[in-house]
Amino acid sequence: MRKNLFIMNSNWFNGIPIAITVSDNEGNIVEMNDASAKVFEKYGGRDLYGKPLNDCHNSASVSIMSRLLNEGVTNAYTIEKNGVKKMIFQSPWYKDGVASGLIEFSFVIPADMPHFIRG
Repeated sequence: MRKNLFIMNSNWFNGIPIAITVSDNEGNIVEMNDASAKVFEKYGGRDLYGKPLNDCHNSASVSIMSRLLNEGVTNAYTIEKNGVKKMIFQSPWYKDGVASGLIEFSFVIPADMPHFIRG
């Protein structure tokens, strides 16, 4: 049960090293780019289409996802797993001004990534 949302008619997002996962406002996975399908390969990869995000998350994460949709806020943080550091950015996505689901960007960041203050 795949729904083409907004970016799937273009292939630009498949050539970047960022996992992009999209859900609808009911929490079902409706899009994944190639990097996302690879990240979640051991859980089914693209077979996760139509499956609820809640099935893969604990109750605290489910609560956060609900808050993101209900309040229209973002959630950003870094993680480290198996020596690899990643940035996670989660946010509602909008269609015609209405929150229509969540989008998550996940990408590897260097352990010694420089930080610049500009302005």
